[in-house]
Amino acid sequence: MSSALITVTELSVKPDQVEAAAAAWLAHHAASGFEGRILYRGLEDSTLLELAPLAGYDQIESLRKDWRELWDVVGPMAQSDFSRQMLHFVEAPKPSADPLPNTAYIQMRHVEVPPTAYRAYRAWREETIFDVVRNAPEVDYFEAYHSVLSSEPGVMFVSGFSCEPKDYTAVFTSPRYQEIVRQAGDSYITGGDRGLYTRLYARLTPAA
Repeated sequence: MSSALITVTELSVKPDQVEAAAAAWLAHHAASGFEGRILYRGLEDSTLLELAPLAGYDQIESLRKDWRELWDVVGPMAQSDFSRQMLHFVEAPKPSADPLPNTAYIQMRHVEVPPTAYRAYRAWREETIFDVVRNAPEVDYFEAYHSVLSSEPGVMFVSGFSCEPKDYTAVFTSPRYQEIVRQAGDSYITGGDRGLYTRLYARLTPAA
């Protein structure tokens, strides 16, 4: 089942060192002793993204040492600092049988919703976004998380798929979904650059 708590770590690396950074990150995973983490590569830029399931909040202290080691291993190839956030599971219109989606690709879909609109947003997304997702065979998994600690607070959808990215993105560029986006922008999403974004990633960690 979907992990109740996950961390998301993202790093922008030098474009000519993406493969080397990914190899170093995967080697770090193999040596660390922490199980279940998955590394992805951004399809739109030179970023690496790690999703990690947590057994509980008490695991954070042991992860701090792991993050310091990752700084030494991958940091020299970076062109930004590490971005991290902790998310807790809320609900899933298409749940995963595993702690994280076991798919070739994921999409991270972030929405920042003001607290005053959150209850109404939850009801609205059940009838709109989730209805689209449930009826889209291109979407294998779709899980809704919410920030616990983050510099980008709000809702994060973790969507897993194995079809071609162009076939997946067609689900969310249809006229119906564009109307859903318009409704969200009018009623539920905060303004500014961080109110809404989507990013696609390909899995690098070998499938279990």
